[in-house]
Amino acid sequence: MIRSMTGFGAAATEEESGRYTIEIRAVNNRFFKAAVRLPDELASLESDLEGIISKRLHRGSISATARFVPGGKAIAQSINADNARAAIEQLLAAVPDALRDRTTIDLGSLLSAPGVIESDASESFAKHAREVFTALTVEACDGVVAMRICEGEAVHGELSGFGVRLGEHIEEIKLLAPRVVEAYRDRLRTRIEALIAEVGSSLEEGDLIKEVAIFAERSDVAEELARLEGHVAQFTDLLANKNGEPVGRTLDFLAQEMLREANTIASKSADVEISRRIVEVKGLIDRIKEQAANVE
Repeated sequence: MIRSMTGFGAAATEEESGRYTIEIRAVNNRFFKAAVRLPDELASLESDLEGIISKRLHRGSISATARFVPGGKAIAQSINADNARAAIEQLLAAVPDALRDRTTIDLGSLLSAPGVIESDASESFAKHAREVFTALTVEACDGVVAMRICEGEAVHGELSGFGVRLGEHIEEIKLLAPRVVEAYRDRLRTRIEALIAEVGSSLEEGDLIKEVAIFAERSDVAEELARLEGHVAQFTDLLANKNGEPVGRTLDFLAQEMLREANTIASKSADVEISRRIVEVKGLIDRIKEQAANVE
């Protein structure tokens, strides 16, 4: 199963305590990299949520943003009114009398003053928030995976086409390779016989065979073709894999190995048609590498 690395997922729930939301965005990256943004009061959940994400999204740059908007009832239940009044009185006492009538106090900031929010309530809230955001993170990750699978179907079609065309070129090169030696032998015989005709000597068949054998060994690409064919077969198997395991990095490595064999074949062969085929092969491998960079 091929999955792309781009995707988006979101999840939300609303309770008496407030509204919990999380959004997860994923884009291409060679490795896994996650950034989790949380409200300051829930910063302790960062490692927990990153762990959940890493188990479901194995590759890519992941950006997760969690938000919590408290409900009025929940705030009222956790406020220590005596401490809140004391904090207000202390703040006003620090203001000169001439400015006191024009002084305003930000209630949101007041809630962060020591003792205004009951510590027991904060601990209880953090525990509950961990449970809620854990479930929401799983749900949002499922949304990202669903989008990745959908986009991966298009990538799978392209990669499959590249594999088929690679196989066709390899078969053609396998047919052409033996003819290269035969053509070299015929050209060499013709050239030697022309030279011999000028000097009036004779051609020893053994010498011709020895020269052709040296050329055949030097230009033999059977081993490289066999390895390249094996890589294409493994490539096809990866595309057919249904277990959901990430294959992007394996595809990238496999493309590098394909390119290595193609370059060796190109350096060994002096045949124009084989060279033309190898150019096509290398072009297809480059396109596989480009698409592998989009695959989880």
